[in-house]
Amino acid sequence: MMAARCSKAFSKGSRSRKPAAGMLDRLKHWAKALKRDVIALWLAARDPRVPMGAKVLAGAVAAYALSPVDLIPDFIPVLGLLDDLLIVPAGIWLALRLIPAPVMADLRKRAETMAKPRSTAGLIAVIVIWAVALGGVWLIIRYR
Repeated sequence: MMAARCSKAFSKGSRSRKPAAGMLDRLKHWAKALKRDVIALWLAARDPRVPMGAKVLAGAVAAYALSPVDLIPDFIPVLGLLDDLLIVPAGIWLALRLIPAPVMADLRKRAETMAKPRSTAGLIAVIVIWAVALGGVWLIIRYR
């Protein structure tokens, strides 16, 4: 009787792995699409068919996403992962809404064949933001 219960519990546990595997596949597909869209936004920032406002936003999002340095380092609990899980996808979503669909489809095709570029502008922007923030903290402490 006990063996029957254990085998049932084990078989239920093994069945529950199938949905988790499906979810893992969906997350991998989503991550791959996200990487492709970041490269497509990098291309969109340079494409003459894209409206100027969308170019600026696409360039900013792509520069930040492709930057080798995060604005909020990942070792900071919760906040470090917020930019990767919320800020970057939200920026991509907004930029994609501003770019005409046929242009974005063309840019996505081009992005699939490209290697991931590195963003020096994103690196410089993150360093400048950190320098300004640290300077502000220094001023507050010094002239308190």
